[in-house]
Amino acid sequence: MAYMSVSKPYQWSPRVFPTIPRTLNPSSTFSLLRFFTTTDDSVSVSSVDQNPNPVPGPEAPRPEKPNPENVEPRVTRRTPRGNFRNPEKIEDVICRMMASRAWTTRLQNSIRALVPEFDNSLVWNVLHSAKNSEHALQFFRWVERAGLVRHDRDTHLKMIEILGRASKLNHARCILFDMPEKGVEWDEELFVLMIESYGKAGIVQESVKIFQKMKELGVERTVESYDALFKVIMRRGRYMMAKRYFNAMLNEGIEPTRHTYNLMIWGFFLSLRLETAKRFYEDMKSRGISPDVVTYNTMINGYNRFKMMDEAEKLFTEMKGRNIAPTVISYTTMVKGYVSVGRVDDGLRLFDEMKSFGIKPNDVTYTTLLPGLCDAEKMPEARSILKEMVEKHIAPKDNSIFMKLLTCQCKSSNLDAATDVLKAMIRLSIPTEAGHYGVLIENFCKAEDYDQAIKLLDKLIEKEIVLRPQSSLDMEPSAYNPMIQYLCKHGQTGKAEIFFRQLMKKGVLDSVAFNNLLCGHSKEGNPDSAFEILKIMDRRGVSRDADSYKLLIKSSLNKGEPADAKTALDSMIEAGHLPDSSLFRSVMESLFEDGRVQTASRVMKSMVEKGVKENMDLVAKILEALLMRGHVEEALGRIDLFMHNGCSLDFDSLLSFLCEKGKTIAALKLLDFALERDYTIDFSSYDKVLDALLAAGKTLNAYSILCKIMEKGGASDWSSCADLIKSLNQEGNTKQADILSRMIKGEEKSHVSKKGKKHATVAA
Repeated sequence: MAYMSVSKPYQWSPRVFPTIPRTLNPSSTFSLLRFFTTTDDSVSVSSVDQNPNPVPGPEAPRPEKPNPENVEPRVTRRTPRGNFRNPEKIEDVICRMMASRAWTTRLQNSIRALVPEFDNSLVWNVLHSAKNSEHALQFFRWVERAGLVRHDRDTHLKMIEILGRASKLNHARCILFDMPEKGVEWDEELFVLMIESYGKAGIVQESVKIFQKMKELGVERTVESYDALFKVIMRRGRYMMAKRYFNAMLNEGIEPTRHTYNLMIWGFFLSLRLETAKRFYEDMKSRGISPDVVTYNTMINGYNRFKMMDEAEKLFTEMKGRNIAPTVISYTTMVKGYVSVGRVDDGLRLFDEMKSFGIKPNDVTYTTLLPGLCDAEKMPEARSILKEMVEKHIAPKDNSIFMKLLTCQCKSSNLDAATDVLKAMIRLSIPTEAGHYGVLIENFCKAEDYDQAIKLLDKLIEKEIVLRPQSSLDMEPSAYNPMIQYLCKHGQTGKAEIFFRQLMKKGVLDSVAFNNLLCGHSKEGNPDSAFEILKIMDRRGVSRDADSYKLLIKSSLNKGEPADAKTALDSMIEAGHLPDSSLFRSVMESLFEDGRVQTASRVMKSMVEKGVKENMDLVAKILEALLMRGHVEEALGRIDLFMHNGCSLDFDSLLSFLCEKGKTIAALKLLDFALERDYTIDFSSYDKVLDALLAAGKTLNAYSILCKIMEKGGASDWSSCADLIKSLNQEGNTKQADILSRMIKGEEKSHVSKKGKKHATVAA
């Protein structure tokens, strides 16, 4: 295309301001600052209106200063410092104004005031320098509607090119078909540009319609139009359509060129039409059109697609035999073919041959050869070629090759070479990602070289590489889990947590890493940090290990925080893990010794519910403490739970302890509880409770419990029965005393009767 990167020269017309006085007052000076700037001795025009070849004009006379020595005064000027700044081009000023301000009438007036006269070369330069297509289109339409300029063929072509590049094809189409109304004639180049623009946008049918429209509109179609059409339809695999138009071209008497055949052969190979491509190649030679280097490169690349390296080699040899010098593309294509069929040694040989002929490999050559060397496990050669790339500072467009190099060098156990790959990426200014570091860290951990792994991890954390939004290669669990585990086992859990929190921001919720952090904080005596991790795990539904809980519980206990230990124990149970009896005992003992009897009681309840029946000596102590503190109902509830779960309790010991401590009401309720459920209690325990009640003056309570004892068939030979009856009478409870007396007498008669029957049976 014409006028792609060359600015057209713009001839300035001098501006005259006849109404501007030479002597300015302060108010008028401010309004004219945009046009003028003053120096010490002269007036210079601003960068916008400056004449590159100013003509010196007359200056106003200045008063002479008295000079007693009649010596000409010396004028000193300040020497400008730095490089002289070239005046800004008018098109650049306009484009900057359009980019920084909204397209309004005020902006249009500013541009109009800036330019004395518009012409097509200035318009073309503004369009060429515009920051985006929208600015260019607004300016293009405005200068025409405002009557500032009549667009010519070049400005139309430039505008269509800009819109086609921005895929604004409807606007470009309208501008093209409106040209005759403006008195501008069409030519083939305009339509070719539209055909190519529709093709790049993937709209093949519109490209075909534009091509057909040329004939309707009387625009001559030459081989350039056909070539543009062939390129569009071949890129989309429409090889049958391409053949039809090729035949139509021949029928119109248009002779195909070498470029035409190159396009057709390329398209047929792209559609995997090998025989058709070969036929067109022979047809080209039969027409007397000799293949050039592009033809040979296309044919060689086509044979590579079909793994036909013998044919590709023949063409390569033929090309050199016809004194057609192979280019870097030729060699790269051959190397690619050799690599695709596993002939890496031949690829290396050709690579060396290319350099011996002074042909410099490009980034495609290197990235074509390196994967083949990796697959063939030729890692020393791959390392050498990578070093050559770094020395020449040739960065590949496809960065995936570095991951392959890292993986293969690590697989060959050459970690130094793998580290060089990462250094090469940094020297070539290729963004390193977490996945690259992950491969190295994983393999350093496997080799137990943790110092190197930690150095890499420090860089990863410091530069926050994990959090880069453009990263596409994340670290695998096999890389970060061994690292986190090592740090947690060696007192660096804090660093491990900083690293893992970066991973969490990327959505990583790895249970192994979480549990390692839990264990690490617990071992280091930081249960608070461990609990923070545990809360995160609870919120996000991450599974927890039993061992992690055990360490957390022990850490809390060692720090003297039994309540935290109990919280961790409850969480452990909720997570579906069963603590062992020793863990229950440790938590209960710590709570009990800390005076948290009821909390210990709740742990005891959880223990029994989970079927753990050990630690009954500690259970008895907790029950005694509950009863002593007046939590009788809670203690009885626990006892009932124990008995239902098959646990045995020593009621006699509990009753004896309560009586000794003077807790008669607690002993009374415990005894009543046992009698109602027919639990086995020794007769001496009855006597202790009754004696304690009587001694405490609680005669009615003693009467009530004694009646229950007698109803249950308990002993009636309590030695203090008479004292109880006497106390009842003295307190005015004569009715109760009378009932108790009759019950005792009845029990004695019944006892004697049973005894006599027993003796009679023995005599018989």
